[in-house]
Amino acid sequence: KALRSGRHPELDRPLDHGAEIELHIAALIPDSYLPDVHTRLTLYKRIASAADEGELRDLQVEMIDRFSLLPDPIKNLFEVTRLKLIANPLGVRKIEMSAKGGRLLFNAQPAVDPSKIIKLIQSQPKVYKLDGPDKLRYSGELPNAETRIKAVDAILSALSPPLRGKT
Repeated sequence: KALRSGRHPELDRPLDHGAEIELHIAALIPDSYLPDVHTRLTLYKRIASAADEGELRDLQVEMIDRFSLLPDPIKNLFEVTRLKLIANPLGVRKIEMSAKGGRLLFNAQPAVDPSKIIKLIQSQPKVYKLDGPDKLRYSGELPNAETRIKAVDAILSALSPPLRGKT
C-alpha cells in the first residue's frame, strides 16, 4: 500500500498494527494438546482475528468441545488476546510486564483521557509513574501469569472510558 501511494513502507512496524503484549508467560497452543500443525495454525489465526470478547469465549468453548479442557498456556493466550482487544482502542502500542513490574507505551495520539492517567498516578504514586510523554510505568511484584494478567486488566480498566449506561 505504501509503495503504491508513493510513500516508503514502515518495515519496523508489525503488520497488524495492534498492541504488542509481552507478559513473559507461556501463551501458546502446545503441540501436546493439539498435535496437528495445520489445525493449530488455523486456531492461532482465528484467535488473533477475534473481533471481541464474545468471539474469544466462543472459540474457547469450541476448543474445549473439540479437544478437551484448555491447559494454562492456552488460557494465557486467550487472556493476552482479550487484553489486546481492550488495549487497541485506547491507543496502547505495547505492554510489557514481568516479575517486578512493567510499562505501557502509548501511540502518539492515544485515546485515553489524560486525567485518568493522572488520577491513577495520584491514587498510587509508588506503583505508577510517567516515564516520558508516552510511557506509564508500573512497579510491583507480579510473580506469575495470573498476577500479571490481573495487573494489566486493572490498568486498562482504569484507563478505559466508562461503559455506556454505567457511571
